[in-house]
Amino acid sequence: MIRSQSDRFLGIIITIYFLFFLISLPNTLASPTRSLCRSDQRDALLELKKEFTIHSNDNGHVTTVLWNKSADCCSWEGVTCDATLGEVISLNLISETANTSLKPSSGLFKLQHLRELDLSFCHLQGDIPSSIGNLSHLKHLDLSCNQLVGEFPASVGNLNQLEYLDLSVNNLRGNIPTSFANLTKLSELHLRENQFTSGIRVLANLTTLSIIDLSFNHFKSSISSDLSGLHNLERLWVYNNSFFGPFPSFVLTIPSLVDIALSENQFEGAIDFGNTSSSSKLTNFDVSYNNFDGLIPESISKFVNLKNLDLSHNNFGGPVPSSISKLVNLDHLYLNHNNLGGKVPRSIFKLVNIEYLDLSHNNFGGPVPRSISRLVNLSSLDLSYNKLNGEVPHCIWSSSKLNSVDVSYNSFTSFGKSVELGDGSLERDWDLSSNSLQGPIPKWICNFKYFSFLDFSNNHLNGSIPQCLKNSTDYGMLNLRNNSLSGFMPDLCMDGSQLRSLDVSLNNFVGKLPKSLINCEVMEFLNVRGNKIKDTFPFWLGSLQHLTVLVLRSNTLYGPLYNPSAYLGFPSMRIMDISNNNFSGSLPQDYFANWTEMSSVWSRPIRTLDYKRNIRIPGSNYMGDRKNNHKDSIELVYKGVDMDFVQIFKAFKAIDFSGNRFSGHIPGSIGLLSELRLLNLSGNAFTGNIPPSLANITKLETLDLSRNNFSGEIPRGLGKLSFLSTINFSHNHLQGLVPRSTQFRSQNCSSFTGNPGLYGLEEICGEKHVSVPTPRQQDESTSESEEPMLSWIAAAIAFGPGVFYGLVSGHIFTSYKHRWFMAG
Repeated sequence: MIRSQSDRFLGIIITIYFLFFLISLPNTLASPTRSLCRSDQRDALLELKKEFTIHSNDNGHVTTVLWNKSADCCSWEGVTCDATLGEVISLNLISETANTSLKPSSGLFKLQHLRELDLSFCHLQGDIPSSIGNLSHLKHLDLSCNQLVGEFPASVGNLNQLEYLDLSVNNLRGNIPTSFANLTKLSELHLRENQFTSGIRVLANLTTLSIIDLSFNHFKSSISSDLSGLHNLERLWVYNNSFFGPFPSFVLTIPSLVDIALSENQFEGAIDFGNTSSSSKLTNFDVSYNNFDGLIPESISKFVNLKNLDLSHNNFGGPVPSSISKLVNLDHLYLNHNNLGGKVPRSIFKLVNIEYLDLSHNNFGGPVPRSISRLVNLSSLDLSYNKLNGEVPHCIWSSSKLNSVDVSYNSFTSFGKSVELGDGSLERDWDLSSNSLQGPIPKWICNFKYFSFLDFSNNHLNGSIPQCLKNSTDYGMLNLRNNSLSGFMPDLCMDGSQLRSLDVSLNNFVGKLPKSLINCEVMEFLNVRGNKIKDTFPFWLGSLQHLTVLVLRSNTLYGPLYNPSAYLGFPSMRIMDISNNNFSGSLPQDYFANWTEMSSVWSRPIRTLDYKRNIRIPGSNYMGDRKNNHKDSIELVYKGVDMDFVQIFKAFKAIDFSGNRFSGHIPGSIGLLSELRLLNLSGNAFTGNIPPSLANITKLETLDLSRNNFSGEIPRGLGKLSFLSTINFSHNHLQGLVPRSTQFRSQNCSSFTGNPGLYGLEEICGEKHVSVPTPRQQDESTSESEEPMLSWIAAAIAFGPGVFYGLVSGHIFTSYKHRWFMAG
């Protein structure tokens, strides 16, 4: 009995164990007796690893370092295999560190079952080998953002399964191969930023194409009407090429077209929308920067789904068609830089979804209709460079969203009456310059809390600066240049101020420079030229570590320029103009030793806002939205010609101390300012020899030392300055031989008059100025010109490494201003 129960219990245990064995048997049988990855595929990958090793994965990119035989190659990073056949079907090695080339015998081309290959951002170099045609199963090929060169191989025609091809941002050239005609399944073609020149016609056979991006190449042809057969095309981007001919109206008959960008080409003539259906799906239409002319067609109203319309930078004339009011979905409208005229069209003000409106650089006249206030979603408005008058548009003050406004270069006369303001805390960006605005600056301007940029320059404003601005409003850039403002200079810099640019030049401000400027720790530009400021030199400005441009010209400033207990130097200074004041005294020999920015080839990045035109391409990874930014520039009388230098602060460096009463010797440390381009020390009482260290300034373009009391010879080393084109040594006491270099021989005779001891001017002034030097004069000139230069080389070494580089000088009459350009 007991035994039978024991046997029964043992039988149950055995049965349960057997059941577990049966259950686990399939898993045991399925255990990896072989690798999922085929051996030939593994060997090909290991070959690829040797030529394509990627050592870093810091940026989240694939690395091949961990590829080894101890693991199934289908588990390697960046590798995907067919689950059944063990063939490698996808290879994604997007990286930034490969730095290699594709060899014809590469293991890559043995992976003939690949369906997807992504080698973007791999620093690939050289040609694309014809072996690429071996990968005939590819559906997705991305070789973008590399350094590939040469022509694309004809073997691309073997890739007849290809649906996506991206070769953007390389240096490929030549034609699109005719073998492209075999890629009948291709849906997206991205060839952006290469050097292709022709072959677009071959694309007419690829009827499955939905995206064509040929932008930033060198195509030079018309757009063939054969492309009208691309009935699946959604986006056609060919901007920034040299396409020419009439507008390709046939593309608008493609029912699927959503986005067309033809900008920055050479298309011309009138635009004809042909038989375009009013049910068009088109949302983006950009033909800017071409040579289109004639009227804007009334039939533009067919594109009822348009969101972005850009007709800017063409030659369209006449009025804006009233039918534009039917484009109720528009949020970006750019009609700037054309010849459009008449009154500002009221039809535009029915487009209540508009966010960006640019009508600048046209011939619109009269007052702006009050109905502009209907554009309640407007955030950017540009009406500059027209003939508008009357009151500044009311919506500027009252809108709760409008933050960027440019109405400059018109004839507006009034700010309008005090109004209920919109969102006072909104960051504002206003340009009201170059109008005819009169009266004082309205006090209600204080209700706006922050201006990234405010420009009232070149108007007829008078009175003083509202005191309420001192505590209520902060600025990034403030330009009040060329008005009739008076009183004391505005005290705008409180603790934490973000003011980086202040221009109050050409007004009637009196008193002293406000010491509160020292609170503007990010100040870069300060221009107080042409006022009635009476003060000593503001040594304390040397504590502003970012101060780049300082213009004190034409005031009644006085006293020495150097105070040993207060002098800090100007480490970031690039342009200093203190001309036409009453500064006096002498400068120590090491005065310029700490002006490190002027001695450095490397330019410190500064917060200059530069406008770079970008086209708004929905869904693009390459282009950003348009920006309403400004450019800083300086007006200079350079070599006798009025010039407007844009982005001058990055490379242009100048000093103008002219028209004062400085005495003593020019500091030899001037030679340390190796990047100086312009130097003007004229109209002072400097004495002694011209420092030979000037010859170290190899980029020197213009030098004016006239109307001083210099003696001795002109240093011969100045004759070796190859960029020196304008020189003035007149009215001094110079003597000896004038350097015989081309730079000196090309000057006017007037550059040397008033120096009776100079000789060797016969090639410059004619035979009557010929004189013969004595042997003693020749010997003395040699000894006097060499020794001071050697002593200054030693002195420069004492200042420390990185300080002594060379010198530049020049003649500069600086009228600093800010010029800001609003782009749509």
